[in-house]
Amino acid sequence: MTVPAATPFSVLMVCTGNICRSPAAELLLRAGLDGDPGVEVSSAGLAALAGQPVAAPVARLLAERGVDVDGFTARQLQPPALRAAGLVLTMTAAQRSAVVTRLPAAVRRTFTLREFAELTSLAGPGTGPPAERLAAVVAQAPRLRAQRAGSREDDIEDPYQRPDDVVARVMDLIDDAVAGLLDVVGPRSARTA
Repeated sequence: MTVPAATPFSVLMVCTGNICRSPAAELLLRAGLDGDPGVEVSSAGLAALAGQPVAAPVARLLAERGVDVDGFTARQLQPPALRAAGLVLTMTAAQRSAVVTRLPAAVRRTFTLREFAELTSLAGPGTGPPAERLAAVVAQAPRLRAQRAGSREDDIEDPYQRPDDVVARVMDLIDDAVAGLLDVVGPRSARTA
């Protein structure tokens, strides 16, 4: 008799068009988790350029980090994906609000990427596989939010059709946030210094 596999913990990255920020975060986190079967990472856009690949400047910077973008296509955010996600990470506070407006029940598991990276750092290393550690941070989030000092700039600006220096700055912010998550919840095997 075969024992059914446990459902993976689903992390959903969300931005506007799903061709720059959210795919970068998705692909970096997936690569950093090094194929961990317990965590499923995906992305979607609030106003997705559905069917489009990762924007060329972002794809180039991901390739420089050793991350493969082949096969990625943008997709529109759909209610079933929101309902299934154990964690929803947006790139701006406005996107977080838009997600929660679409599915109010997601409020306790929806954060900006940078906010969640900081909450993960405040939680510190845990035990168990990455899925359990991510779920534990989500559960601790109300307490951890109270520990954040002062106001923070959690938004990551949209680099779409912007100069290369903006794209590079955005990629650095995403890479740093994902690395912060991986420092606590999993190996950083795919990340380069």
